[in-house]
Amino acid sequence: MKLISYNIQYGYGSDGRYDLSRAARLVDGADIIALQEVERHWLRTNEDDQPEILSRLLTGYYWAYGPAFDMDASDKREGRVVNRRRQFGTMVLSKLPILWSRLHALPMHRTLRPLNTRNAALECMIRTPAGPVRVLSLHLAHIAAEERLEQIDYLLAEHRRAPSDGGPWSGADDEPQRNWSNSQAEPENPQAAIWLGDFNMEPGSAEYRRIVGSTPYHRGAAYIDGFVDAAAVAREPGPDFHTHEKILDGRLAKRRLDHCFVGGMLAGRVRSVTADVGEVASDHFPLRIDIDLEAPGIGPSLAGR
Repeated sequence: MKLISYNIQYGYGSDGRYDLSRAARLVDGADIIALQEVERHWLRTNEDDQPEILSRLLTGYYWAYGPAFDMDASDKREGRVVNRRRQFGTMVLSKLPILWSRLHALPMHRTLRPLNTRNAALECMIRTPAGPVRVLSLHLAHIAAEERLEQIDYLLAEHRRAPSDGGPWSGADDEPQRNWSNSQAEPENPQAAIWLGDFNMEPGSAEYRRIVGSTPYHRGAAYIDGFVDAAAVAREPGPDFHTHEKILDGRLAKRRLDHCFVGGMLAGRVRSVTADVGEVASDHFPLRIDIDLEAPGIGPSLAGR
């Protein structure tokens, strides 16, 4: 299956032009798409409802949107309140149904300067042919490693207790006349997970090591409740592999800030990881992952419930 992670910078390209359709064209066709910096009702983007626009541009996808923050953008027309929310967050689109989703508001440090904003991770449970998988589209803090480390610790704790927590509901319905389960089976909350997003960190950093651990003798070692960098177990990316370019201290910095981390039981299924270096639809480049989520094999003992 083809996965893509892309920070679309709310449709603003590196050429300074706002065009959401350019980003949509780049991701169209993938099986699972994780987007970051998707917004609703901002003046800078014509007050567009970007999740709705993207859903029209990318037909044939189920989707979920998770706002990291939500502000009033309402007005009054002819004495009637027109309720609107100004939002900024992450999105997941999938050719397979998104059986449930939830939003994680990540820890944040209040700043005096520069501007800091709330970050979030949108978690979506998708039942693939290989088994159920929790797919997260996330965006970590851009200012300091300390803030990112707290956010990662939060997400790791949520990940490790997922099977014991259960999904949206669990247990036998003791009020069947109210049909709390909507006549459906208990939803899975599997151990198997894939994290996609803009992590604002580079390989080898303290935040990166917090996710994959320090395994100097076993490159790509995979713990059942841990994560592996998909790029570390895929066919070797080219020497110019990066996902972001920016002028820093007068020089062009090429950095890999966008990542895909797969749960240990999925590490052997990664085939390739590449980036669309040079695309101008955002200040980031799309990150593409080819992973086998079609061959059965994530059994109940690994998937959990």
